[in-house]
Amino acid sequence: MPDYRVTLEAAWTVKDVTTTQDVIGIAVSEAGKRLHPSAKFVDVDVMVMPCPYCGDEINSALVVARTGMVGLLLSMKVFNAEGEDHAERIAKSVIGKAVRDIPLATYCIDTIEGEEHA
Repeated sequence: MPDYRVTLEAAWTVKDVTTTQDVIGIAVSEAGKRLHPSAKFVDVDVMVMPCPYCGDEINSALVVARTGMVGLLLSMKVFNAEGEDHAERIAKSVIGKAVRDIPLATYCIDTIEGEEHA
């Protein structure tokens, strides 16, 4: 059975912040705390998107009325899944239990080729 890397996108909100750097730092820290120790194997990254004006990549964070939202990417390896749908359900179950009240959506599912695991 193949192995997969499943990446989910999460909309993380943070209250009482003033800058996008604050909301990014707090969101990554809170996500890490909620994923540890039950899901410490989940990688946390900040989503990037293209700037509509210059095309450069920018962080997906926004602050309005001292409330911030940042897009996070939560990814994990799923071993011996029956298929992509099965790997997606496993990842949503594991990550969803750790971050119960955070909206999650599938970002991408990649097959891991030729990697041995213990």
